[in-house]
Amino acid sequence: MVARFSLYGFLKNLRFFEAFLILALRERGLDFLGIGALIAVREIAGNLTQIPSGALADALGRRRCMVVSMAGYVVSYLVLGMSTNNILLIVGMMLFGTADAFRDGTHKALIYAWLRQQGREGERTRIYGYTRSWSKIGSALSSLIAATLVIFTGSFSSVFLLSAIPAALNLINLATYPAALDAGIPGNGGIRETWRNVLDSLREVIGKASIRRLVADSVAVEGSYTVVKDYLQVVVQALAVALPVRLAMTGDQRTAVLGGLAYAVLHVLSSVASRRAHLFEIRCGGTEAAVLRIYQLSAGAMVVLAVCLVCGLGGLAVVVFIMLGLLQNLWRPIHVGRFDRDGDERRAATLLSIESQASSIAAALWAPLIGWLIDNLTSGERVAALSALWPVCLAGLPMLVVWRRVRTA
Repeated sequence: MVARFSLYGFLKNLRFFEAFLILALRERGLDFLGIGALIAVREIAGNLTQIPSGALADALGRRRCMVVSMAGYVVSYLVLGMSTNNILLIVGMMLFGTADAFRDGTHKALIYAWLRQQGREGERTRIYGYTRSWSKIGSALSSLIAATLVIFTGSFSSVFLLSAIPAALNLINLATYPAALDAGIPGNGGIRETWRNVLDSLREVIGKASIRRLVADSVAVEGSYTVVKDYLQVVVQALAVALPVRLAMTGDQRTAVLGGLAYAVLHVLSSVASRRAHLFEIRCGGTEAAVLRIYQLSAGAMVVLAVCLVCGLGGLAVVVFIMLGLLQNLWRPIHVGRFDRDGDERRAATLLSIESQASSIAAALWAPLIGWLIDNLTSGERVAALSALWPVCLAGLPMLVVWRRVRTA
């Protein structure tokens, strides 16, 4: 099953638009506020279905909800690829957010259910880190394929439709998971059982201090990174346009080459980081010590990134973006294992959905605000100046606050 879990992550991350999402939306005439608003729509749509989707997964069957999620991705990619106006873009983003909600937390719960069945609970970080590493290999390959598509088509928007193919293949992969993975889940509880599960999970989050802390950690680290990570595309674009050697390519083609390479490097190194997260945890002296170290490094990286952007040091800014990605991929396997350790296994998917929802709320608040600030600094220029991008680092402020609490706890 580890191979099947890894295949899921590999296919899921063959999202060929991901390395150029902001640039594709800019190509369609949106400003940074509009892009931030679309990201907020995606996060809000996910929020509205996040907790119910996790509860449905726990009450009715996690495999079924994963299949629904992949079907939602297929439709959303098709809508985004064929959209001719902002209304269709909004619909596509809503479908994307809803599909994310049905997936996020549910597949991790399937992995942990399998580990419990095999008596391998102590391998949470190692196994999840290994499967996540294959997700990053998929992302690296996706970046290179997307760059090739942009070079030959001359359009960033051309990469949406092709993303539907691996999503459809993943639907088949998930539909053929063994039924034993849903063992211990009622499967016929209906809506009443689903909402009882929601209420029980919310009581656990509110009433259990250790779970509340984990949710706050997610908001600080992942809510920030969700907004910041895509601005690597804009930094790469500014670098590509400023290249003194034209390489017989247009500005968009140079952006595609540099962007594809930057994201490929990011995801390959992230794959290594995920696979070695359990070693990082051991070397730091345990789970909580590793979490504190990641907080320190992430907060410091945000400060360095702000300095790089203000000073126009684009190459160094790209390096810092990559470092943030590596830290995120050390963080996630360690952090998700904390939920399985401290939470009730019967509500694993619901708890992880609540965690993801909290992060999404933070991202939905930050994305339009940061987009608006950047718009006011760019004066409508097609290619944003590096010095105008510093507001992205404001998303790191909650990280600094929570880091201080963790450090003094």
